[in-house]
Amino acid sequence: MPAKDVYHEAVKNALIKDGWTIAFDPYPIKYEKVKLVADLAGEKTISATREERKIVIEIKSFLGRSPMREFETALGQYLIYRTFLSHTHPEYEVYLAIGKKIYEKFFQQVAIELILKKFQILLLIVDLDKEEISKWTS
Repeated sequence: MPAKDVYHEAVKNALIKDGWTIAFDPYPIKYEKVKLVADLAGEKTISATREERKIVIEIKSFLGRSPMREFETALGQYLIYRTFLSHTHPEYEVYLAIGKKIYEKFFQQVAIELILKKFQILLLIVDLDKEEISKWTS
């Protein structure tokens, strides 16, 4: 099993505070003979519509020397997870969870926003100090 990201518990706690139930920690993804592991899967019933939302979360810390290199890796991982899940569990939305500081410093650059928009990357931005969700993007 892969090692947990350094921010794993902070993101998990933020989801729980926001009313999510953690269904899997980690979440296995299987397609044909390929087996992968995403960090978390959560579920939440929206009371107004009684609709249940299901999400898979991949957590990335971006603590290395090159945020762009880490973004390249995270993007590839995200797209693979989303592709497999679209065939096996289409009810799940896939989110890339990142800290608020890296979101403000790196992810709001025009070039990065272009890629996020082009590939329709969903972000979960977390205030890691407060362990609270700052923003969901779609």
